[in-house]
Parts: sequence; structure tokens; C-alpha cells
Amino acid sequence: MAWISLILAGLCEMFGVAMINKLHKDRNWQSLVLLVLGFGASFIFLAYSMETLPMGTAYAIWTGIGASGGAILGMIFYDESKDWRRLVFIGMVLGAAVGLKIVS
Repeated sequence: MAWISLILAGLCEMFGVAMINKLHKDRNWQSLVLLVLGFGASFIFLAYSMETLPMGTAYAIWTGIGASGGAILGMIFYDESKDWRRLVFIGMVLGAAVGLKIVS
């Protein structure tokens, strides 16, 4: 259950990052509320997962999902660069998260 909670935390982190971009573009209260809810849920799920998982592993995977997911969302929805080198480094971040799961 801790791993599911950690994945949900990462997905909420991705949502929060997307809402930062939306708030920057729209400047409305709905975007701000969604941003706060996304990051709030992310922290709650992260805290729950850290009751079982080691802090370093949980934090590294949480930030990996959030950072790589945010970059992918930027490529899909905000027309950011889809350069192959960028994709290689996103793959490296995700590979490191899988490696941490394997050794934990």
C-alpha cells in the first residue's frame, strides 16, 4: 500500500506542477485552488508512504515522478521541446527510481 500511496503522491505532484503553469497563464482563483489541492494531496500521500518506506527512497521516487512527469506534461500540453536528449535524461530519472525500488 505504501508504494501505491507513493505513486499517487507523485501523480499529485505532477498535477500541482501543471497547475503552476496554468496559474502563470490564467491568474485565476480556480487554478490557485487546484495547485494547493494537488500539492496538499501529494504531501499527504508522501507522508503516508514514508511511514513504511525509507525516507531517502520515498523522496527520490516522489521527486522523480514529479520532475519527469512534469517534463512529459510540458511536452504534451505546453509544446515544450521533445528533443531526444531530454527524453534520455527523463528515462534515466525513471530508471534510477526503478533501481531504488529494486534495492529497497
